[in-house]
Amino acid sequence: MKEIKRLLLEEDGIGTVEMILILVVLIGLVIIFKSQLTSLVNNIFSKIVSQSNSI
Repeated sequence: MKEIKRLLLEEDGIGTVEMILILVVLIGLVIIFKSQLTSLVNNIFSKIVSQSNSI
């Protein structure tokens, strides 16, 4: 029990928790906007391919 308290009170543990929360939020956003992100990336790549053919 002492180890868990020490881990929760450590400053380094706070940074780890913050990083995990940021990753969870980013993964959630990717899941929510997956179709929009996929169409955006496909549009960008199709423009790159079409413009590279004209060079």
